[in-house]
Amino acid sequence: MRLPRLQQPCLRSLTLPSSRRSFHLSRPVCSPFAPTHILRAVAAPAVGAYAPKDGENVLNSPSELARKISGKVLPKLPKPDVQRVLVVGSGGLSIGQAGEFDYSGSQALKALSEEGVEAILINPNIATWQTSHQLASEVYFLPITTDYVAYVLEKERPDGILLTFGGQSALNVGIELDRMGILDRLGVKVLGTPIRTLEVSEDRDLFVQALKEIDIPVAQSTAVSSVNAALAAAEEIGYPVILRSAFTLGGLGSGFANDPDELRDLSAKSLSLSPQVLIERSMKGWKELEYEVVRDGADNTIICCNMENFDPLGTHTGDSIVVAPSQTLPDSEYHMLRSAALKVIRHLGVVGECNIQYALNPKSREYCVIEVNARLSRSSALASKATGYPLAYTAAKIALGHTLPELPNAVTKTTTACFEPSLDYIVTKIPKWDLAKFSTQVNREVGSAMKSVGEVMAIGRTFEESLQKAIRQVDPRWKGFEVYIEPEDLDRALSRPTDMRLFAIAYAMYKKNYTVDQVHDLTKIDKWYLYKIENIVETHRAIKAAGSVDKVDHELMMRAKRMGFADSQIADLVSTTEEVVRAARKSLGITPFVKRIDTLAAEYPAHTNYLYTTYNASEHDVEFDEHGTMVLGSGVYRIGSSVEFDWCAVTCARKLRDMGKKTIMINYNPETVSTDFDEADRLYFEELGYERVMDIYELEQAQGVVVSVGGQLPQNIALRLKHAGVNVLGTDPQQIDNAEDRHKFSSVLDKIGVDQPEWTEVTSLDGAKAFANKVGYPVLIRPSYVLSGAAMNVVYEESTLEHKLSAAASVSPLHPVVITKFIDGAQEIDVDAVAHQGKLIVHAVSEHVENAGVHSGDATLVLPPYTLDASDMERLKTIAKKVAAAFEISGPFNMQIIRQPASEGQEAPLKVIECNLRASRSFPFVSKVLGHNFIETATSAIVGHEVPESIDLMEAERDYTSIKVAQFSWTRLAGADPFLGVEMASTGEVASFGKDVYEAYWASLLSTTGFKVPRAGSGVLIGGDVTQPEMTSIAKKLTNCGFKLYCSSPLVEEFLNDIPYVSAKRIVFPTKDKRKLREVFDEHDIQCVINLARSRATDFVDEDYVARRNAVDFGLPLLNNARTAELFVESLARKIPLGGLRKYEEGRIPSEVRSWREFIGHRA
Repeated sequence: MRLPRLQQPCLRSLTLPSSRRSFHLSRPVCSPFAPTHILRAVAAPAVGAYAPKDGENVLNSPSELARKISGKVLPKLPKPDVQRVLVVGSGGLSIGQAGEFDYSGSQALKALSEEGVEAILINPNIATWQTSHQLASEVYFLPITTDYVAYVLEKERPDGILLTFGGQSALNVGIELDRMGILDRLGVKVLGTPIRTLEVSEDRDLFVQALKEIDIPVAQSTAVSSVNAALAAAEEIGYPVILRSAFTLGGLGSGFANDPDELRDLSAKSLSLSPQVLIERSMKGWKELEYEVVRDGADNTIICCNMENFDPLGTHTGDSIVVAPSQTLPDSEYHMLRSAALKVIRHLGVVGECNIQYALNPKSREYCVIEVNARLSRSSALASKATGYPLAYTAAKIALGHTLPELPNAVTKTTTACFEPSLDYIVTKIPKWDLAKFSTQVNREVGSAMKSVGEVMAIGRTFEESLQKAIRQVDPRWKGFEVYIEPEDLDRALSRPTDMRLFAIAYAMYKKNYTVDQVHDLTKIDKWYLYKIENIVETHRAIKAAGSVDKVDHELMMRAKRMGFADSQIADLVSTTEEVVRAARKSLGITPFVKRIDTLAAEYPAHTNYLYTTYNASEHDVEFDEHGTMVLGSGVYRIGSSVEFDWCAVTCARKLRDMGKKTIMINYNPETVSTDFDEADRLYFEELGYERVMDIYELEQAQGVVVSVGGQLPQNIALRLKHAGVNVLGTDPQQIDNAEDRHKFSSVLDKIGVDQPEWTEVTSLDGAKAFANKVGYPVLIRPSYVLSGAAMNVVYEESTLEHKLSAAASVSPLHPVVITKFIDGAQEIDVDAVAHQGKLIVHAVSEHVENAGVHSGDATLVLPPYTLDASDMERLKTIAKKVAAAFEISGPFNMQIIRQPASEGQEAPLKVIECNLRASRSFPFVSKVLGHNFIETATSAIVGHEVPESIDLMEAERDYTSIKVAQFSWTRLAGADPFLGVEMASTGEVASFGKDVYEAYWASLLSTTGFKVPRAGSGVLIGGDVTQPEMTSIAKKLTNCGFKLYCSSPLVEEFLNDIPYVSAKRIVFPTKDKRKLREVFDEHDIQCVINLARSRATDFVDEDYVARRNAVDFGLPLLNNARTAELFVESLARKIPLGGLRKYEEGRIPSEVRSWREFIGHRA
């Protein structure tokens, strides 16, 4: 493994930047109120006692002499004079812009507070650690749009703004604010990379020109803004071409075109999302590499990390397997690209952190720059975690005027940050796609537009070890590099990358005996990686040949573990259980070693607590004398488990530290705050499976394990941990199992007199029909074994039931199906609560806007609830008390309850449909809205330390409402039907506050990434099921607000025109020609689509499907649920008279622009 040598910190010759890259430097203002001591990022006093004199920058070094000399030679940079800084966040998690910005923004806020600078944050993502008062003095849960950021600037009047920590959203807003002259008018300085640099790196033409000035090759490209211009450019460059959109995140709207027809369709779609697209020569099959670069205001520049894509060019780097440091570059090529990176970043004038992506021809030394991101990106989060170099923190310090030599190395604390990390391990990142959630509609091929929702990072000392660890992290059902798919057309599966291509390679090598050369010819993956994979295949065959666990000798067992084989994987190969293999391995004296990430390849002593385990070592790097409390993190971000569980894990670990306990965090997600090495006393960047958790527990001799704050993954192994003698803290894992098992759960509810919908478990189709006829349709089916598509479905008639249980899932004694009576039109309620030894301590009740039938993760949550009366609230509290007592809960739990419409003179029945004995997705939301941290209370209950008295938070009257809205990523998933059902589809969430439901919903909906409010008097396309009662009120309100109504079906046309004072026009609706449809939308100025279909479309030409899908593809707001559509239209009607559709105007600040503290009345 080739590693770049550690370079001694070098001080560059003190030439000032050329006039073309002038820095905006403010003169220091002498104010009687200026703080006398500015907090500086200088290491502990042990590091030389030489104190800097008036404005000197001093090298962070243990050598007194070095510090003295450096004070005289380092350039004196005037620091920007800022007291208050606005940090722009990235909003809800979506594909292409996810948890990495929670991490980078949190680091930036940490750096600001160290410097004594007051931070104001605007970010509607209520689930993140970043939006906590521990980091920012004021938090605004508002949309990341030019208008709202301008309102906050106007209200708060900060001196500076940071734009590079909120992804593409923040960057686009900053460029627009600058163009509008708002930053100049309010005297707000852009800190870090100047706006001009951001514009050059974003605008393709300017970027190409800038790189030509210094003779750096760029992919040959032409920027165009019409379809015809795109076709002309492609003729000149020659097919195949790649099309990229400017100013978009995660390669949205980009793709490959092999001929004019493909290009025509692609460019029409892309130009609806971005004003400018680029047509470039395609270099599919070249190597793709990335360098992370840090540069300060004095022009000191370092390469923090270089990374290589396992997949060749053609797959978006966010959808590619990535390896760091690069493994297949000879030294000359590594340095050629390194020199080019330094040259480019200096020329562009980046101040802070950025990344540069290259394409490199594997057959020659020809290379070209693909793009530069002049901001923190997903790759920078990965690079930070891969090297232990805190890029975002350093970038924020640089933005405040510090230089690299004076900043301390975060790991050694005694050396300077002006160094290039060198690694004695190898890191593999694998993306997590959740494409199976979207049934058969979504194309599984991955290309230049990103589709993954999260990623994992594994650390090992060989590529084989690192790769197999990463595979297990992506999905606990996978045990390593094994055959999980058997494609019919294998050559196609190898040559056209999909989310499962790695397993197509496994099938080719294990079952079809393909050679490395054959696989290389089809995939263009470098042979170095394929030979390493062949090592895994040969080891697999050797274990299988051994036949039984007794025949696996010390040498073979050691070889397998060094290749990253899991105990369970070995168990499958020799037909035994994981426990037997574990015992055999330990009897051979084979256990993992704990190594420390020190960024210096062990050249200097390091004191980091950033750890990983490996079998490729001979000694431990740490003493096991702390006996801490283990907190199991949430693992990879995926649909259904995201950043909200990271907030829970971080909050829990911090609370344990406050109690004076040592903490051990286990997690492997590079996008998280929990994997920051200063959040716990020890961080294991490791798998969350049974084997690894047991290894760490035994080595550390930990006091106990917390399994209830990391979502579902830790829960899945809780019972096994208990049986293995682990002290599982909080609720007994046996009770967790009782709640997860439908039969046990049901009988407990019956025993305590809590109602639930009728249900049964059937093993045949006839049994299913009999139950459905007994309780009446609709019913909800949950197969245990799913063949394709979504697992859960609401079924309205017998013919659908037959289809769902024969074609979509198998039903048999081996694969029983749970069927529940589905209550149509019922309201769904979420109860989040904490109990201690079965006694309820605190609870929150949120109601869903949508009726039951929409997954709670996709539903719109309102807190405090606005339709439930006092008796309902009291009954819900009673249910929570009964459940807490029945399951003897100590810690967090969550229930979903449905409220059936009440019949004459009766109370509305409340039925429990689900209960999880762990923290839920809505814990951060209820904690922040009610101003009471549920996880801190839960942590006290879990460990039984200083448990607070019971308190009823729901009794208090509140003069505000908050609404949580799901963030979807439909734009990314070409073909997926944007329809809400019982399977979760959202990738993130946002929430805003308001004086009432309407104001809160308005701000929340606008906070979803890419939501555009329709212009006054524009057209609205209405469609769907006319029997929905809300349809009439929606049409009336839209008409009263001055919108024009259009529809595509004669049925809807007749229905709408029968409503008094409403008129709707039926339009020609081409369902197969996207370009013609775009023209129809433009002709009628359609700017919003409301589609209230009852069920998902069955084919691609269904008019409702076409309307929903194209609303998404054309970047228009889509409302696909009757209750939320009605709420939106009502909010719109109330907002229009207050100027809701007008753009930002100086001096006007809407009433929802208030900080979190102002709404809840204290700093929560």
